[in-house]
Amino acid sequence: MTALLQVRGLAKRFGGLVVTDDVDLDVHAGEIHALIGPNGAGKTTLINQLSGELAPDRGSVRLAGTVLDALSVGKRVRRGLARTFQITQLLADDTVLDNVALAVQARQGHSFRFLADARRDVGVREAAAGYVTQAGLGDRRDVPVADLSHGEQKQLEVAIALATEPKLLLLDEPMAGLGHSESRQMIDVLRTVKGRVAMLLVEHDMDAVFALADRISVLVYGRIIATGTAEQIRDNAEVRTAYLGEGDS
Repeated sequence: MTALLQVRGLAKRFGGLVVTDDVDLDVHAGEIHALIGPNGAGKTTLINQLSGELAPDRGSVRLAGTVLDALSVGKRVRRGLARTFQITQLLADDTVLDNVALAVQARQGHSFRFLADARRDVGVREAAAGYVTQAGLGDRRDVPVADLSHGEQKQLEVAIALATEPKLLLLDEPMAGLGHSESRQMIDVLRTVKGRVAMLLVEHDMDAVFALADRISVLVYGRIIATGTAEQIRDNAEVRTAYLGEGDS
């Protein structure tokens, strides 16, 4: 089976520091593939290369058979690649629905995004309301973003990403800064979407990773050292030594 996302030989150096080291990675349609590793392993740098925000020194990225290497961030979004961030990037003074409506409007091909136009377009707002509901914020649609909890803002980022109708969603630490109940809510949201959108999940919360991931890849010092199911990763001696800190006694 041909993977939806195919990453081959992706490498990036900053001076003498190797950040991604000839990374090969596949993500299949409909799966949640988690990318884990210690701080400084190169996870966010890898996500930045996939999304087009950072050019690799070498290597190639394909999505649904299309080579993305020369494409800008915006063009990659139009090819079906969307992402969320460790730090939310939202319009704080506008409502939940307004934020998602702008994403719907952009996806429909408007050259410019005007909130006033999005507010007048019934079709845009109906579509936006659907994504808001998918992200578990149906009862918060008319609330200004500034009045949302941190966890709700993270959910809104997911709604905005879904509004671009992605084939693949890059999730950069969606549980970062969340309390236990907010993390459980985010897990529920991602479970609701699972199967309809493939996801590459960068996450430190191992409970969330093991609850969600179909497969897991472990990145250490810019290199993928193992890929497998949760059980295979738990049983991998190299992973336990390099990441989980369980070296042999």
